[in-house]
Amino acid sequence: MKATVKRGFDVVVSGGAIVLLAPLMLLISLLIRLDSSGPVLFAQKRVGRDLREFRIFKFRTMLDRDPESIDQFSEGVICSGQDPRITRVGRMLRAMSLDELPQLFNIMKGDMSLVGPRPILREQVEVVPEIYRKRFSVRPGLTGLAQVQGRRSLGWMEQLEFDANYVDRASFFLDLRLIMMTAYVVIAFKGIYGGSGKNWREYREELRTRHARDSE
Repeated sequence: MKATVKRGFDVVVSGGAIVLLAPLMLLISLLIRLDSSGPVLFAQKRVGRDLREFRIFKFRTMLDRDPESIDQFSEGVICSGQDPRITRVGRMLRAMSLDELPQLFNIMKGDMSLVGPRPILREQVEVVPEIYRKRFSVRPGLTGLAQVQGRRSLGWMEQLEFDANYVDRASFFLDLRLIMMTAYVVIAFKGIYGGSGKNWREYREELRTRHARDSE
């Protein structure tokens, strides 16, 4: 897909969505403030196109703490709906993926796209094999192929494989299809929490153990 067409589509759709969803986002902000103390938004550094870092925004769904210290995989936040740090409003927002709405502003800014591989943490880059690094050649997305194929129920390598597959097949019509499929996945509450596949930390531990053994 031509970059100019994709970018134009991103700007028009995200801009329109911000206007249409403004009342909903204001309501969510109010509910968050009433439900628990702390900021309305959660911000965290992520890695996007060409391995450049940017700050991603979400509605806060957990009790307030240092966002840089939160590791959702290792602390089991997304593997269970029972984590005590997830607020009542936060649990509802996660179930419907409404916590991701502030990323519409990331899209308008140009850090993200409507469709693409999800942005990852800097420390996760270490466990992205070379064959899947093409995911960094495009803007990260609000949704993507991995999100409609299982979301958080997928293992780490499965997600990366879907990301690379998207880059190979990217087109305007594929983006439209994935946006429509995303609506179904969200409505059906599919893949909200983690599955049994290996997460990135497990792969990183294996990689570091192998490197330590090779250096002996």
